[in-house]
Amino acid sequence: MTNEILNKYRDAGRDSLIPILQEIQDNEGWLSETSLTEVGSYLNLPISKIYGVATFYNQFRFQPKGKYHIQICRGTACHVLGSSNVQKELEKIIKIKPDETTKDGLFSLEVVACIGACGLAPVISINGKFYAKVTTESIKDIIESYKSEQND
Repeated sequence: MTNEILNKYRDAGRDSLIPILQEIQDNEGWLSETSLTEVGSYLNLPISKIYGVATFYNQFRFQPKGKYHIQICRGTACHVLGSSNVQKELEKIIKIKPDETTKDGLFSLEVVACIGACGLAPVISINGKFYAKVTTESIKDIIESYKSEQND
C-alpha cells in the first residue's frame, strides 16, 4: 500500500513528507516502522528526520487503533469537571496509557484537547459515540459493555 501512495508523489521532495505520512495513515490506520523506512528511502531522508517530523505532530499514530478507539476530552470544561480522574480510572481498567493499544487490540486510548461538547463534560468518545458526564464509576460500566459485546 505504501508503494502505491509513494507512486502518486513522483519527484517528491521533503515538502511532501507530511501529506505522504497523512495519506499512509489514512489508508493503513497508523505509521509502521516499515512504512516510515520506505518513505525515507523514497524521499532520500534519514529515518531520524521522518520520526522527528512525525512525532512533532500529534495527529500521527505509531500503533494501530484498537477495535474500540477511546478519545477522552481534556479541554477546560472536562478538566474542571474531573476528566483527569476519569482518565486515571480508565487507564487502570484497560491497562494502557494514552497513544497505546491493548495487547488484544480491543481498546486504544487518545487524549484530545477538546471534543467540542463542553455541555456534556466530562465527555469521552468511543468510535465516535459520545458518553456524557462520565464519572470514575460510569467509565467502568461503559468499558464493561464493550468487553461483554466481545463475549456475545
